[in-house]
Amino acid sequence: MTATPATPATPATTRLSWFYRALLRLYPSSFRADYAAELTSTFEAQVRDRGSVAGALIAVGDAIPNAIAAHWEILRQDLRYTMRTLANARGFAVAAVLVTALGVGANTATFSVADFVLVRPLPFKDPDQLVRLCEGPREGGGWGCMNELSPGNYRDVVKGTTAFTGWGAFTGASVNLVGAGEPVRIGAMQVTPEVFPVLGVAPMLGRTFDVGGARDADATSVVLSYGLWQAQFGGDERVIGRTVQLDGSPRTIIGVMPPAFRFPDDGPDLWLPLLFREDDYLNRGNTYVQAIGRLHEGVSFERGRTELASLFDRLARDYPETNAETGFSYLRQRDFVLPRYRLMLLGLCGASLCLLLLTCANLANLLLARAAGRERELAVRAALGAGRDRLVRQMLTESVVLALLGGAAGVAAAALAMPLLSRMVPPTLPRAGAPGLDLRVFAIAAAFSVLTGLGFGLLPALRAGGIRAFGALREGTRGSGSRQRLRTALVALEVAMSVTLLISSGLLIRAVLRVQAVDPGFRTDGVVTLRTELPSPAYDSAAPRAVFYDRVLAGVRALPGVEQAAYTSGLPMVLTGGIAGVAVPGYEVRNRRREGVGIRFVTSQYFGALRVPFVSGRDIEDGDTRDRQLVAVVSESFVDRYWPNARNRADALGKTFEIRGQNRAIVGVVADIKVRGLERTAEPQVYVPAKQPPDGGLGGLYVPKDLVIRAPRQGLALVSSVREIVRQADANQPLSNIRMMGDVVGNQTADRRAQIRVLSALALLALLLAGVGIHGLLAFTVTQRAREIGVRLALGANPGTVARMVVSEAARMALLGVVPGIIGAYAAARAMSALLFGVRPEDPLTFSMTAAICLATAVVGAVRPALRAARVDPISALRAD
Repeated sequence: MTATPATPATPATTRLSWFYRALLRLYPSSFRADYAAELTSTFEAQVRDRGSVAGALIAVGDAIPNAIAAHWEILRQDLRYTMRTLANARGFAVAAVLVTALGVGANTATFSVADFVLVRPLPFKDPDQLVRLCEGPREGGGWGCMNELSPGNYRDVVKGTTAFTGWGAFTGASVNLVGAGEPVRIGAMQVTPEVFPVLGVAPMLGRTFDVGGARDADATSVVLSYGLWQAQFGGDERVIGRTVQLDGSPRTIIGVMPPAFRFPDDGPDLWLPLLFREDDYLNRGNTYVQAIGRLHEGVSFERGRTELASLFDRLARDYPETNAETGFSYLRQRDFVLPRYRLMLLGLCGASLCLLLLTCANLANLLLARAAGRERELAVRAALGAGRDRLVRQMLTESVVLALLGGAAGVAAAALAMPLLSRMVPPTLPRAGAPGLDLRVFAIAAAFSVLTGLGFGLLPALRAGGIRAFGALREGTRGSGSRQRLRTALVALEVAMSVTLLISSGLLIRAVLRVQAVDPGFRTDGVVTLRTELPSPAYDSAAPRAVFYDRVLAGVRALPGVEQAAYTSGLPMVLTGGIAGVAVPGYEVRNRRREGVGIRFVTSQYFGALRVPFVSGRDIEDGDTRDRQLVAVVSESFVDRYWPNARNRADALGKTFEIRGQNRAIVGVVADIKVRGLERTAEPQVYVPAKQPPDGGLGGLYVPKDLVIRAPRQGLALVSSVREIVRQADANQPLSNIRMMGDVVGNQTADRRAQIRVLSALALLALLLAGVGIHGLLAFTVTQRAREIGVRLALGANPGTVARMVVSEAARMALLGVVPGIIGAYAAARAMSALLFGVRPEDPLTFSMTAAICLATAVVGAVRPALRAARVDPISALRAD
């Protein structure tokens, strides 16, 4: 029979051959091996019959869906096989899923909070153009000295800068809301009319304050938050134009802001107009407003900084008495997050990434061990014709399935951890709600899972795919040295990560313990605090305030169990401002801003209620009124600053100084207390009788409003009685900020305690994973070296010697990880040194204890494999394989 001659290739076929060869790469390699020749022949026939263009289009139309179908069919086979194999190895599957869940869950939770605080755009128009401005020392600036602006400096910023489309000013306030149910104290914010246009946010109902209208057109208006509108007014859309009583004065509601609007933080429930009088611009030392601005489109952030620097240099020359040492802090609104919170969040992100690396290393070790244990199975499959890519694909499918299952469990764990991590959100963040799990977070979790499965399942898969079929069948289960070294390196990585996390959390724990051990200078046990902020204008003058204080204090002091009670203009660590300049005869003031003192107006029994020790002199008395000599009690540091040569602090008694335009005589000296927090040194303090206000009256900051009650046996149980006493003194006066003084001090470390709990949990999980990794590797090694151990025992080796060999191997692996872990921990400690109050980054106690714990964990993890090795039966081991 005569063979039919082959049809010669046409030029069109030759030109498209490269294209079709590339198109065939879409198919799995096994599919190409079986069908490439047939597919090529069909393609050439199509080119001859229909032309090159039509043939190419038909080829593409056939190749893409067929390639997808071929891949899907192989994936289905791999998934079915994976489910069967994992069902037969439930212990391995559960371990791999739990390990992955730890890493993915920790990173999902921390990413959610970091994204909420640091990444997600703020809910304002073009938020990257918004900037914040505050004052500070000229040589310092930055966050270390964040002070408000004076109205005079603010006006010069508005008039003297061209890089900004506008500026707005605001300052905190609070008001009594009467006429919408039970009287309540409402957090408020006074804002200039320009604030809302600068933010680029429109009201949901009504309007905001009129920028271009008459100056006093909106003087008695108010804008509500969405939450207050719902809570107090039932969401009534007819609320616009309604009049409410705020601090005894009628206010007209002109607008309601959208649900997501928060400014400048989550505190205000309403906004009042801030209208400066001409007199407000005269005193540039009176700093109480904050400023927000918007850069012109296309203007760089640095150009704005340069313009402000030039302006503040001019102000220093024009007003040397108040501005010679005044600089500025200038930053984007999105960066206006307290540095401590930012550092804590970044530290948690780093810790969770460490745990993810540790998780991946553990997962890779599990997969390597499983691949080694399946060498015979894989060798049989290879001998029956399974190609390298087919084996690699199967192993990768298994690792990705495990990672996805672990990722799903990790997302569930992250949801449980969110309430704790939400405490890491700084109070200055102008964003509604709390961090949670949304589609973006689920996408990140899926990415973490897939990358974990692919990235750390690839190497075990490649090793499994490289098995030599007949060699593996002959060698049985004896492992190779290169695989053993790889698994050892992965365990050392786990130990290094756990050491880094343990040392970091240990340093932070020691720092918080140091902070908590700081003596605040007063006693908090049994002290109840609450606030009664007296409204204007009813209580603008001293006389009605004195009547109110006397009635409330008389009633409270008569309650059973009350030892002492007093009013103050601000609790320690709550009111951290209240700074005033002083003039002392014979003392030259060189820097008024730096040498200011804290001032508080208090009633009698204040020092006794907080158990502030007296050094000399007497307490403030009820008889210290305006018709008596003006007096003050000062702190020890006040005496030390202004009379450094005094023989003792009692020498300061009777000396005079000027503060707030009045000369006062010192009648008592008390110990210093922590006013600005447990970690900061406060300015010298001056305590002035509440019944001796300055001639110009008290500003809202200095009006006594916090009631301090020492009642050790009563606690918060007496609040109802106090509420009745206050109601009898003023029926429209609500109580607010009810808490124990111990909670006030405890809040100083609340956010750091939350971080420590999370970081410590991550560190303990890391240590557990490292111990499990060491245990697993040694157990596998003992199994792999059973024949060798059997030979040793058969030749007379002592079982104890064999056990010590296994334990020493564990110690060696731990040491391989401890050294780089210590180096990484030192670098992390230097980065978070701002959080290490009183603790050095190289603290030897923490480093040595952590190293000892890790070594002990390694030894404990080696105990069971060591005992197993010591009990190997030489005869059985030699008969194996």
